[in-house]
This record gives sequence, structure tokens and C-alpha cells, in this order.
Amino acid sequence: MVTAATTLAELDRAVSECRACPRLVSWREQVAQTKRASFAGETYWGRPVPGFGPADAALAVVGLAPAAHGGNRTGRMFTGDRSGDVLFQALYNVGLASQPTSVRRDDGLTLRGTRITAPVHCAPPANKPTPAERDRCSVWLATELELLRPTLRAVVVLGAFGWQALLPVLAAAGWVVPRPRPRFAHGAHVVLDGPTELHLLGCYHVSQQNTFTGRLTPAMLEAVLREAKDVAGLG
Repeated sequence: MVTAATTLAELDRAVSECRACPRLVSWREQVAQTKRASFAGETYWGRPVPGFGPADAALAVVGLAPAAHGGNRTGRMFTGDRSGDVLFQALYNVGLASQPTSVRRDDGLTLRGTRITAPVHCAPPANKPTPAERDRCSVWLATELELLRPTLRAVVVLGAFGWQALLPVLAAAGWVVPRPRPRFAHGAHVVLDGPTELHLLGCYHVSQQNTFTGRLTPAMLEAVLREAKDVAGLG
């Protein structure tokens, strides 16, 4: 699978039309038809969810994949679910989002110098993409990073899955990834040489499993985002 996108707008349109992974296509469309009872009156997006944020972002936030009743419903990353509630509140608190909530695509939210994306753009069953699905989807992330390269200075990776998926994409895009590859950890901070100096920061994912148990607190998340904001030159 290749893409001829030369702008992020073109890339986002191409992403939203992808049908490369039969299992993910079937699942996302099934969820969009059956729906959750609390959203029964809504029309689900039910397609791959593109990245969100300005084309000249200095900071990228990389998650895992859209949630079945979050991004798969609303059509925007981390929008309309509990994980997004935590993430956007933190982005707002550190000055990277225009408002603390994200409930639908047309709610007026804008991001300051920040783009949110994921290595997998379709909602996967049980939130677990297969390695083959991750690898097939990597062309979209690689193209996105290439288009952001002139301005991109830092990446916050939410969770080990995103970290592991991102490193080979960065290496293919020309950044020098150390050997052995740096391991994911909350608070990890690695500086990569390459087309531009790139700061790679690790943060526990904003999943309910982490936020409800206190493994990831709002203060912990905000600390990583503030550090990323600083090294990205968005202070």
C-alpha cells in the first residue's frame, strides 16, 4: 500500500477511505451498526480515523488506535471517550488545547502546535491490533511524519505499543534510532539525530485501566506534556 499524499489534508482523506485490513473493516463497521445503547441515536463515523491538528505541528502525540465508541463514533482521535477526557484536559491545562473537552468533531476544539495520531487508524477488537495490521497501517504514520518533518521537534508516545510501532517508522524516515532500541518507560526521554533533532518522550497510555487505578495521574501526564512542550519550542 502506498500513498501519493503531498499534504496532510490529502493524507487525512486517504486514511479515512482505507480498507486494507479486512478484520478491522468488519469490526469498525459492525460497531457502527450495533452501537452502544447510550449512543443509539447517533450516526457513527465507522471508518479509519485520521490524525488531528495543524500541518505545522512541532509536537506529535501518538496513541494506539481509535476507541470503538470514541474515535470510531466521532471521527476524531481521542474524542468522545474517557481516555480523551483525560488527555484533552491535560493538553488544555498545559496550554496546548483551546478547551478542556472533546466531544465531537465540530465542537470547536483546536490544538496549538500539536497533532494527535496513532499507528493504527481503525478501532480494533479488544483494543488489540495484530502485528500485521500495525505494519500495514505504518505507511500512513510514515507519511504523516514525513509531512510534519520540517516543523516536528518532539513526540509524546502514549504506551508501549505506540513506542514499538513508532521506532522503525522513525528509522525509515531518516532519524537515527540507537541500537539496542530504547525501551519504553513512563518518563523516558530520548533525543534522536536525523533530518532534525527529535525528542522522543514516553508516557503511560491514558486508558481507563491506567487512569482509574492511578498508574497514570493527571499530574504525571501534564509533567510529560510540559516537558514535550518545552523541548518542542512551544513554551
